[in-house]
Amino acid sequence: MSESSVTKKTIADGFKSLMEIKSFEKITISDITDTCGLNRQTFYYHFQDKYDLLNWIFYNEAITPFKKELTFDNWGSRLLEMLRTIKNNSRFYINALRTSYSTEFKDYMHKASTKVLSDIIDNIAAEKPVREDDKRFIAEFFSYGITGSVISWVENGMKDAPETIVSHIENLVEDCKKLAVKRYSAQ
Repeated sequence: MSESSVTKKTIADGFKSLMEIKSFEKITISDITDTCGLNRQTFYYHFQDKYDLLNWIFYNEAITPFKKELTFDNWGSRLLEMLRTIKNNSRFYINALRTSYSTEFKDYMHKASTKVLSDIIDNIAAEKPVREDDKRFIAEFFSYGITGSVISWVENGMKDAPETIVSHIENLVEDCKKLAVKRYSAQ
């Protein structure tokens, strides 16, 4: 791991520990740097502000592992890994979604998942490409559903096990595949 990555991880860990005891709005850059034993300049060398840091944590802890070697066959296990990561850091994610920044956070999650789903559609439909406007609609539709389900799960205290959430989503996707086969084979 590069020195820059180690420093970013140190800042992220300090920020997450503060989110255990303070609301996002009340955390200052000074709080973060004091917790990490770093100076403000080091923070600003790596992040623009605490919103940028929040996005970096989400992207590196949840989205990147989800996207790694993602295929249509393993997306459920990747989603499960992401939900387990979120649940293992529950206070951080619950607090992140309670911030005044939550709309931007949700939008970020939606955009990231739309891109992942669009890539999945490209991989599935390699032999018979899907029209760009159809692909965008399908990716956004499923992104809203998955993102909404995950956000609701977090906001409601993650009462259901990650396996339960993934099972529900996998069942819906499987049923949609069956309907699509039925629809397109009838034409």
